[in-house]
Amino acid sequence: MLAALESINLGDEVYGECTTTQSLESRIASLLGKPSALFVLSGTMANQLALRALLVQPPHSILLDSRSHVQLHEAGGVASLSQAVTVPVVPSNGKYLTLEDVHRHVILGSDIHFAPTRVISLENTIGGVIMPAEEVRRIGEWARGEGIKVHLDGARLWDACSVPEPSAELLGEYAGHVDSVSVCFSKSLGAPVGSCIAGDERTIASARHMRKAIGGGLRQAGILTAMARVGVEEVFFGGKLGWANAFAKVLAEKWTALGGGFTLPVDTNMLWLDLEGRGIDDGIWEEAIEEGGVRIWGDRIRLIVENSPEAVEKAKKVMEIACKAADERRANGLEKGDGKEGKVGESTYGQSN
Repeated sequence: MLAALESINLGDEVYGECTTTQSLESRIASLLGKPSALFVLSGTMANQLALRALLVQPPHSILLDSRSHVQLHEAGGVASLSQAVTVPVVPSNGKYLTLEDVHRHVILGSDIHFAPTRVISLENTIGGVIMPAEEVRRIGEWARGEGIKVHLDGARLWDACSVPEPSAELLGEYAGHVDSVSVCFSKSLGAPVGSCIAGDERTIASARHMRKAIGGGLRQAGILTAMARVGVEEVFFGGKLGWANAFAKVLAEKWTALGGGFTLPVDTNMLWLDLEGRGIDDGIWEEAIEEGGVRIWGDRIRLIVENSPEAVEKAKKVMEIACKAADERRANGLEKGDGKEGKVGESTYGQSN
């Protein structure tokens, strides 16, 4: 990525002078089968601008997964930027939203007591679990018939489209069922900064205008977009995401062999360990982390392209230490350890984003 900076264009992106950025935007638009794309600073900005561009006039609501980034981690942006309320839905299958979930919670009609659903916001992946393209198609087709727009937060869409191999066709298939889609260059692809929104010309023109209004216009954006392009071409198409997914499978096999279970399927690069089910409380887990020499907090292990086999071995060691301690405690007839008790929180293994 640093080598890519030697040949960048330093034109002013706000004035349309940065050919490096324009090239990336064209590439993303082409991959996702959309007429236009826009580079922005973060996944949060991408989602908020896309939703703002799809919404027209309050009162309106956005139906989404209750665990989604838009719902939980974007500072209530849809309220302040789009004057919208959200309708958070818990997936009935515990993994991803289905059309049946949408049917149960969508707000249709003209009853003045309610804010009608104008956008359905999907996310793929959530917790590393892949939302099948067929389900996105079902929701997209139904929504189109009802005049409802669909946005896809595809911050981790690269991961969903890398199983078993990187697939440009699958990227286009997912995007073809929605009105707007965001993809992230820092998550999974390893670039330092940035995301892109893709959609039709009107949506992207509106998003570009709003990006400027909230201070997101960039000058020498080529410094960032050159590295993002490397992430697309060398990390995604180079098959490097497969490393992280393979490491995750190795750790999943180890955890299973130790008698552990998972709270979510291991589809891509994330493992959600059922620590409670294995008899491991916070105290045991934290002691294992310290002894194993790994910086981790909670029950989620996420593998990234920068992880090494040595790091994976350290994670295995933590699992072994924790399971041994839990087994010894059980053998001694103790129900709980001497450490902190309660539900273990979310964590990452590798990066914090």
